[in-house]
Amino acid sequence: MGESTLVSDNTQAGRRTIIASVVQTCSARYSVKNTLKKLEDLVSEGKGRHGSQLMVFPEAFIGGYPKFSTFGTVIGERSPEGREEFLRYHSAAVDIPSPVISSIERISKTYGAFLVVGVIERDHGTLYCTVIFVDPELGYVGKHRKLAPTALERVIWGQGDAKTLSVVQKSFGRVEAQLTAAICWENYMPLLRSYYYSKASGSHIYCAPTVDTRTEWQSTMQHVALEGRCFVLSACQFAQEKDYPADHAVKNPEGRGDVNVMIRGGSVIISPLGKVLAGPMYDQEGILTAELDMDDIVRGKFDLDVAGHYARPDIFQLVVNGAKDG
Repeated sequence: MGESTLVSDNTQAGRRTIIASVVQTCSARYSVKNTLKKLEDLVSEGKGRHGSQLMVFPEAFIGGYPKFSTFGTVIGERSPEGREEFLRYHSAAVDIPSPVISSIERISKTYGAFLVVGVIERDHGTLYCTVIFVDPELGYVGKHRKLAPTALERVIWGQGDAKTLSVVQKSFGRVEAQLTAAICWENYMPLLRSYYYSKASGSHIYCAPTVDTRTEWQSTMQHVALEGRCFVLSACQFAQEKDYPADHAVKNPEGRGDVNVMIRGGSVIISPLGKVLAGPMYDQEGILTAELDMDDIVRGKFDLDVAGHYARPDIFQLVVNGAKDG
């Protein structure tokens, strides 16, 4: 399975902690059935080895991230071959609700783990890059659709809107937490981050599913943790050519090989004061786990609260059109 790392101090009486994991993995050749099997195996491992109460999976884990694909598109033209590729990709996407969502609910309930999972959502003819929140007791409790697909992603994914800016409340034992999700380059949208920080007591656990493997991504995640005084859980895909259909586009068609890396990872867990608690992990599949001391959020807000004493509402105001209360 690859690396599996637990970073945890001895739990002291009275501490408010959550055991949280990020999972570095990928889809199984656009097979929903096989990807659900991977999901269950990884949740079982996270719960069994580390007692994970919360597990975050990467962007587009179910449905797949079509790295290097062009879908036969150039400006002003689409090819018949590209339409066939989109048909295959569309067929591997997930309806909400659906039997696939029910399967994820069953996995969450069976292992007693709250799951944050990147999926490619199908809604009529349009696909969305979406994150779903699944509670072991309540089942599916919400979703967030990526607001702004990046570059060529715009060809295959629609835009989300304010109705799915989910802020999810969850009790982990006696610890109350608010969870949010921003997908990949949404994390470069300062007003989206500001919205999440502003809700009720803020974003306690800020989930960042991604496929961004650049070393610069680590700086972004550290910045978000420091800015929001929140725990940042970034789960990135690790994928090789064997994880895609045999005829899928690759970086070097003349040097195809099952073990060639398509997406190299970079999953990480960061504290509200910017300390790296686990990771980053590269070039392998695996699970990173850390104990989150939720009181660190308040310790961090002692000197920086961007939705409180650093907000300056007499100067700045944020207006979000169409957002649900959360």
